[in-house]
Amino acid sequence: MADLPPWRRLLATFNWRPVYDIQQRTKQLRIESLESEKRLKLLQESNATIARFEQELFSSSSQAPSSGDSSPT
Repeated sequence: MADLPPWRRLLATFNWRPVYDIQQRTKQLRIESLESEKRLKLLQESNATIARFEQELFSSSSQAPSSGDSSPT
């Protein structure tokens, strides 16, 4: 440890390993990215389902007969 520069000796006393930390952070970011992609796909599917239901609702309400307001008196 004596051949290390002073700043690196200080880090070694804390047992800090920059390469390991970078690897762990990269792994965590990949996991978060996959989770985000899954959530995005689920939201897109939900939006498609909602749009389909809205379309069916609006098309069925426009085809329904009127409530008799236009009937002759």
